[in-house]
Amino acid sequence: MSAWLKDETTLQAGGAAAHAVDIFALLRDQTGAQAAQVTAAGAAWLAGASAYPRSTLAQWEERPSSPGVLPCGTQFDVVNVPALFGRRMLERLWAEGPGTGPVAVHRGRMLLFASPGTAQRLPSLLAWEEWGAGGGAPRGEVPPLLCHGTGDAVTVPPLTCVSGGSGPRWLVAPDTRTPWLPGPDVLLWACVRVSRSAASRQESHGSGQTSHGSGHSIFPRADQGANVYDVSRRR
Repeated sequence: MSAWLKDETTLQAGGAAAHAVDIFALLRDQTGAQAAQVTAAGAAWLAGASAYPRSTLAQWEERPSSPGVLPCGTQFDVVNVPALFGRRMLERLWAEGPGTGPVAVHRGRMLLFASPGTAQRLPSLLAWEEWGAGGGAPRGEVPPLLCHGTGDAVTVPPLTCVSGGSGPRWLVAPDTRTPWLPGPDVLLWACVRVSRSAASRQESHGSGQTSHGSGHSIFPRADQGANVYDVSRRR
């Protein structure tokens, strides 16, 4: 995810070749320190969520350092979680699971891009998991998740996020036209693993035992004063 793809293709309309969009050249030629880089193919995938992909790409060409707003429900859904819980989810997904799709961070929240339909199914799966929890491993609480699907829109980071910026930024940037996106089952698994791990740590502390982490985290310390930011308006 650290190098631009030389993607010379452009979006097609009605089977005819459309006028080339210079956003692809802009992304390939962009230099400077990047927190995570969107490729030309990744930009095309993001724009595909819009009703007018070519207009979206043209707007990004004019303002590549400005955030955008895209609808959910067709290309992707978004699961919006508190930053600390989200970081622990990502650590589980990358260390023990299948990884993730694109991931963004903004104002103390983490946005996990998921397969369409996840926003509808994940809350009910989490509710079932809570209800069905029996005498197995100790369970911690899963914080309230904001699930954005059909009818919602989310703020997406700029294509050219500079490292250290205070605005929205990509943690895992889209870099292909067909990214793999986790479904509700994968995200449920990650939520349950993180909550059980938190419960186990609390039990260990309560019994006077010392709890050690399972390696070094790939994330910096969480911003304890971060504000919650709801990136959508539900209908």
